[in-house]
This record gives sequence, structure tokens and C-alpha cells, in this order.
Amino acid sequence: MALYKVEICGVDTSKLPHMSSKKSTELLNRIKEGDNEAREEFITGNLRLVLSVIQRFSNRGELADDMFQVGCIGLIKAIDNFDTSHGVKFSTYAVPMIIGELRRYLRDNNSLRVSRSLRDTAYKVLQMRSKMLNESDKELKKCRELEQQSLEREKRSKENENNCRKKLKERPCTTREYMVFSVIPEVFL
Repeated sequence: MALYKVEICGVDTSKLPHMSSKKSTELLNRIKEGDNEAREEFITGNLRLVLSVIQRFSNRGELADDMFQVGCIGLIKAIDNFDTSHGVKFSTYAVPMIIGELRRYLRDNNSLRVSRSLRDTAYKVLQMRSKMLNESDKELKKCRELEQQSLEREKRSKENENNCRKKLKERPCTTREYMVFSVIPEVFL
């Protein structure tokens, strides 16, 4: 008996067989000829593939037995639809099929059902929101830059005004200038 025995759906995962690619190819050819024993052996030989895929979905709160069974359905569908003439490894084809079956199960088994069109609309809204936020960030940056430039101009203007006042106060005024400055309040200078 193995130390780390995990049993899912009555299958001892520590005793699952490993399958070589040569044996896999041989079994796939026999399956195409209609050999049911080869099909059963191939399914048993690829249960480790199902286990590796369902680990990705372990945090969904579903029972491991249920996920394993659904993954096995995906594996069987992959075996039935696999075409050896494409020159692709079986696992390359089977993993997306198993994932698709698991996602379908999770989507259909969810207590809150949201229609596909509503999800598509929500996705478009999220994309548009992100785009608008990016655009508004750009506009906000422009406004801040313009405000900063305006503040700098205002600061330079006040400095120039203060310099002019100092110069005017330092040099002696003529009578006419004195009369003008005495009439104009200092606020305007």
C-alpha cells in the first residue's frame, strides 16, 4: 500500500499506470479500428492527465470526485474525436477538451446563471470603461500641466511686478510721476 494514497471515484491514483508515447500511438490505432479493450486501456492510461487538469480547478469549491468524473467525460470525448493524421500528441488535443468540459460543468452548475449575451455586454462595458479611464487620465495630465504652466506664468508675472515696484520706489520721482502715484492706489502697482 502506498503512503500517499488518494482515492477519487474509487480509483487509487497512486496505482495509475504511466503510458509511453509508443504504446499510446499503438492504442490509438487499435481504437480507430474499433477495439473496445484498447479504448478502456487508453482511458485508464490517461487518467493521470485528467488528474493534472483538475488540479487547476481545485479552488472552485467543487468536490474532487465530481470534477474527476467531468474530466473523464472530457477525456472520452477527446478520444472519440482525436485524429491521428494531424501529427499532434494526444495530450495536446485532450487537455483543452478536458478544460472545456470542466468549465462547462462549472458554468452550468453555478447557482447564479448569467446569460452569455449579458456576459459579453459586461465584458464590452469593462473594456470601454478601461479605455475611457485611460483617456481621462491623459486629459487629467494635460490639465495638470496647463495648470502648472499657468501658475508658473503667474509667479513670473508677480516677480516682474515686484521688480518694477522696487525700481520705481528706488529712483526719485518727478513731480508728475509723484502726482500719478499718489492718485493711483498701490493695489494697481
